[in-house]
Amino acid sequence: MANPADVTDKTLKRITNKNSDGDLSNYLFGKLPPQAKDLEEAVLGAMMLERDAVSVVIDILDESSFYVDAHQKIYKAMLELFHNTEPVDILTVTDKLRKNGELDMVGGAFFVTELTNRVASSANVEYHARIVSQKHIQRELIRISNEIIKDAYEDTTDVFELLDKAEKGIYSVADQNLQKNFEPMTKLLKKAIDQIEKIQAQESDLTGVPTGFTELDRLTSGFQKSDLIIVAARPGMGKTAFTLAVARNAAILGNKAIALFSLEMSSLQLTNRLISGETELPAEKLRKGNLEPHEWTQLNHRISDLEDAKLFIDDTPAINIFQLRAKCRRLKMQHGIDMIIIDYLQLMSGIDNSKTGNRQEEISIISRSLKSIAKELEIPVIALSQLSRAVETRAGDKKPQLSDLRESGAIEQDADMVMFLYRPDYYGITEDESGNSTEGLTHLIISKHRNGATMEIPIRFINTFAKFVNYELSEMPEWYTPVGTNQEIKMVSSKINGSNDFEGDNFSNDNMEDAPF
Repeated sequence: MANPADVTDKTLKRITNKNSDGDLSNYLFGKLPPQAKDLEEAVLGAMMLERDAVSVVIDILDESSFYVDAHQKIYKAMLELFHNTEPVDILTVTDKLRKNGELDMVGGAFFVTELTNRVASSANVEYHARIVSQKHIQRELIRISNEIIKDAYEDTTDVFELLDKAEKGIYSVADQNLQKNFEPMTKLLKKAIDQIEKIQAQESDLTGVPTGFTELDRLTSGFQKSDLIIVAARPGMGKTAFTLAVARNAAILGNKAIALFSLEMSSLQLTNRLISGETELPAEKLRKGNLEPHEWTQLNHRISDLEDAKLFIDDTPAINIFQLRAKCRRLKMQHGIDMIIIDYLQLMSGIDNSKTGNRQEEISIISRSLKSIAKELEIPVIALSQLSRAVETRAGDKKPQLSDLRESGAIEQDADMVMFLYRPDYYGITEDESGNSTEGLTHLIISKHRNGATMEIPIRFINTFAKFVNYELSEMPEWYTPVGTNQEIKMVSSKINGSNDFEGDNFSNDNMEDAPF
């Protein structure tokens, strides 16, 4: 008679061999991972019956969505055929599996043929595919939960890092596991060509989030996905006013969803600024409530656009990078935000101040994390930054430089674009070299632009309403050459092949000309 202990050992060994992860919980507690084998077979069979079913399914499932290993290999063969614009049927799939050396592994040609008998037509293939996807999501949630439970029992685990890992895992599942991985150049080239063709077909040259500032949009084509943009200036120069203008223009003129995290001003103060700029009523009058009857009419009439704007303001003070990332993920899931603005970077804190040696290191971590958020959510992130006092001690016109970024050189390294705001009248410079008045003149100095030219763009500051507006083309300062002229083309054209044949300076951004900010 066999020893029960030996039987148990053999059974556990056999189970462990089947489960490469060595996780016996499903067997010991009598549970199997969520699965829908019959529906997986029905989906694969429908894909071989009708080509239209393939187009439907590939938008819902990927290879890992299937529970059965054989089904994964068959689906992979179908995807390869589809991407090569070849027919997907019993014969082609069988032949593809044979070429891949996987036909016997999936059960032979007979098994592939039998899949088409599992379903009469592809009429319900989308419904079946979504059930398969749901089972896959359940398995992913179980996997992530097991990892969290395991880490939670470890005494050495940092609780904030664990919280971040947990939320990131859940977000990746909610976002249909779209985490980026390496991609071969063939796929990337196809994506790039498709994007170029799409841009060429659209009426506007704006491919990113519009700012409403004509010359800036012509230079950048809007703020691009995954970019970290730093807007820096000395206190009182108008950083908040500028980013409020960008947020307002993107939300109203561009119909984009914008999230603004204000660590310095309350949400009500920012709203009053937006009202002042939109209605062109002095902020002082709004603050004191001294409005004439016609001004009330003007206010009620002009704020209608703001009411419909997809602007989300969070004024949590001293927010740390963990809280910011969590809120951004939720905003992305719930409202599909297109851009994030943080006012301002130096007021943020790290996850655990005790683990950072000094403030410079902490700012470096925050800067890298903001870039990470931009890449993860595939949206531009604008972070405001203070400048050091070195600007004030500099002789001459006191224009800021990259070295003036306060507390960390990592900000310059991580940013895709660094812009400075510089107003000559702020330093008492009332006239330029030609004797023209500098009242309201603001230099938007683009000192770093990873994907384009560096230059200075003039915009106008209206102090009464604390807002920035475009210059009319006829009012541009003499020193400025508008983007798109021959001179500017020479600056931005590529010489990678030793030529300078760049053309196409017609930026159609007419709808931004009248931006009130």
